[in-house]
Amino acid sequence: MADRKEDAHPLVKKVLNSKPPIAKLIGFDVEEINQGHAIAVLEAGPQHANPMGTLHGGVLCDVADAAMGMAFASTLEHDESFTTISLTINFLRAVWKERLRVEARVINRGKNMGYIECEITGGEGQQIAKASSRCFVLRGEQLKR
Repeated sequence: MADRKEDAHPLVKKVLNSKPPIAKLIGFDVEEINQGHAIAVLEAGPQHANPMGTLHGGVLCDVADAAMGMAFASTLEHDESFTTISLTINFLRAVWKERLRVEARVINRGKNMGYIECEITGGEGQQIAKASSRCFVLRGEQLKR
């Protein structure tokens, strides 16, 4: 968890205090969010299968995007938010039923932009997928709906 939960960004606090709707829908858990780093886990199973019976790639994209987003959120000031502006994923092996570890790290955090990488591994440490994203920091008027 964050080093000092009380000092964490409101987005991080929200995720640490209650499971986000997308996490409930897909069935993943966020285990850690801390200083540009986040870990999520997913028990992949038949409920996540594509027509071929393997884990649907979109599920991996969702979990990777969530982990990378939380890693990036942990770098924000309290008056900032963000939006993902690009997401790339490379699938390395098929998955049927397995516990997956999704680990994201902020590689570069500039004033307005960040670059994040994510590695998804299986229960025995084998690489399942690698993802990356770029996030844009929102401030002031950009935060209004």
